Amino acid sequence: MAYKIGVIGDRDSVMPFKLFGFEVVYAISSKQVRDTIESMANNNFGVIFITEDASELAVETINRYKGEVTPAIILIPSHKGTKGIGLKEIQDNVERAVGQNIL
Repeated sequence: MAYKIGVIGDRDSVMPFKLFGFEVVYAISSKQVRDTIESMANNNFGVIFITEDASELAVETINRYKGEVTPAIILIPSHKGTKGIGLKEIQDNVERAVGQNIL
């Protein structure tokens, strides 16, 4: 079974992902971000990239999917730069997987 890859965020940050064939959704309000995550999760998306800015609008929804195998929700910086939230998530996941922070 092939999973789809989705990207959520503001237009300037996520538009380039269309070049890779990912499904891109522009979402700038809390409701749009939450609804898009739920829709993608229910429609066979294996990975959802979401900008750090957009992720702050749907923290509870993202936390609900952290324990699930799919979709993997990966935080990415926006075109304005990083807030460090995505890197912190990766470091926490690595530390949880191997028992220490090796990054």
